Amino acid sequence: MPYPKLDRDLLAVKKLADRKNKVYIEKDHIPVTQKPDHLSELGENLIRKTAERIRLARREERSVMLTFGAHTIKNGMSPTLIALMEEGWVTHLSTNGAGIIHDWEFAFQGKSSEDVRENVELGQFGIWDHTGFNINLALIVGAYEGLGYGESVGKMISLEGLQIPEISVLYDEVTTKMKNDPDLAAAAINLAGVIQKYDLKPGFMSIPHPFKKYSAQARAYELGIPFTGHPMIGHDIIYNHPMNHGAALGRVALNDFLCFARNVSKLEYGVYMSIGSAVMSPMIFEKALSMSQNLIMQKGGHIDNHFMLIVDLAKSDWDWQKNGEPPMDNPAYYLRYCKTFSRMGGEMHYLTADNRDFLLAIYQELTGK
Repeated sequence: MPYPKLDRDLLAVKKLADRKNKVYIEKDHIPVTQKPDHLSELGENLIRKTAERIRLARREERSVMLTFGAHTIKNGMSPTLIALMEEGWVTHLSTNGAGIIHDWEFAFQGKSSEDVRENVELGQFGIWDHTGFNINLALIVGAYEGLGYGESVGKMISLEGLQIPEISVLYDEVTTKMKNDPDLAAAAINLAGVIQKYDLKPGFMSIPHPFKKYSAQARAYELGIPFTGHPMIGHDIIYNHPMNHGAALGRVALNDFLCFARNVSKLEYGVYMSIGSAVMSPMIFEKALSMSQNLIMQKGGHIDNHFMLIVDLAKSDWDWQKNGEPPMDNPAYYLRYCKTFSRMGGEMHYLTADNRDFLLAIYQELTGK
């Protein structure tokens, strides 16, 4: 017998407009011209070295991947992320579920970041209508359309709405695709169930995003650059909303992981930058690199000349590139993300820096601005 579960349909979901927020994107975004504040001499040298490797990677048409935690978005760094994409310096961006949410909330209402302590005490943390309803619906529609996690949300922001199909069309998909494309048939069933539950009208559902110029995932969608989302079940506030659908979320997240892995497979002489994502980034990278090596080795090749720069606020005096993995009695051993990346071959460096300083510095070094 299945374990009893909490019924999200009983939650008192409040209006997002009534939520107090701590960050306002128009006021708090960081312009690309702002000068970085606190980079060490070592940091400046690593910035120059990384920029050289990025230029080489772009000349050789290899991957330049930028993976970051949610604070990069919450710190107002979307203008720099957008500039790096528009000017052709990065080929793939990826973040966790919270990064997707902050980017969407900024585009939708111009503000984000609630008070966690206060709202958990009130039984209201993450239980907001528009964030939960719209993002989850975008993922359910995206699963039906065969899209990825970030792509689904980026498309909704860019088009300022979602296309809701006729129920009859979905039922036809189920009957005609069940044998040859059971995933599409299942996604059609899931979407049909949501349409019925929420009485959604077929056609284009308008969802205005008046601040979409600040959305990195919307701009990535428009440019055709992968912006992938890598969530973990239960980690994000969208799981608090009754619209949340585990099967749809799994489909779009898997699509994004496989897209991420494909671009990892093009990292020979490429660059991978990991900013402040201490868990998600190393975990998905090691699996993606292993699969990539497996496929490339079947053709007689191997990924050996990839360059990895890991950026975080935690201090480490250990030279990972020169000395390899530290002994277990050294505190640096417990910088999990460094330890993982140091095992990934290639050339790996660690930089202690604020994500704002790093992104501004690498963009200004690449462009000479």
